[in-house]
Amino acid sequence: METFYAMDQSTKDQWMVIGAQVSAGQSRVSESVLDMLRSLSNMVDGFAVDQLTHCLQTATRARLDGASTELVIASLCHDVGKAISVPNHAQIASEILKPYVSPETYAVIRNHQDFQGRHYYHYFGGDPNMRENFRNESWFAEAERFADEWDQKSFDPTFETQPLEAFEDELRFVFARSRH
Repeated sequence: METFYAMDQSTKDQWMVIGAQVSAGQSRVSESVLDMLRSLSNMVDGFAVDQLTHCLQTATRARLDGASTELVIASLCHDVGKAISVPNHAQIASEILKPYVSPETYAVIRNHQDFQGRHYYHYFGGDPNMRENFRNESWFAEAERFADEWDQKSFDPTFETQPLEAFEDELRFVFARSRH
């Protein structure tokens, strides 16, 4: 098949080939996310555990609390954006998750920092009640649960944390299908 060098020169047949190849390569997404998660093992940044362990603890707590597979994997990936940029890690992580999770789960991850802020924003002169801006959202209670019961508690070096391998099959399942 002849290829094109500019999109405005492409044909429907060429795009059908591209679509099929992109679909066939979907497993690359989960492998890239796993690589990003593994890279967090090198980030401690003053916490009692590295950021991979923090993500694993958050996901372990979600799993033990009976969260859905989607929310467990979102919990695992909630800080994966730190592999690229700490200041906007929540936005990066949520955008990675967006095609694969519900709009509610996307919103929980996208806004988790403002829910976490209750526990530390005041140390930096910020508003610890930022979460109240979302009080009327359908996902508010889930975001509170995520931040207060799983995320903010997950810096404990003595916590019995499930390893990354324990989440890999579920992660591959979530990232194998696009909701869009």
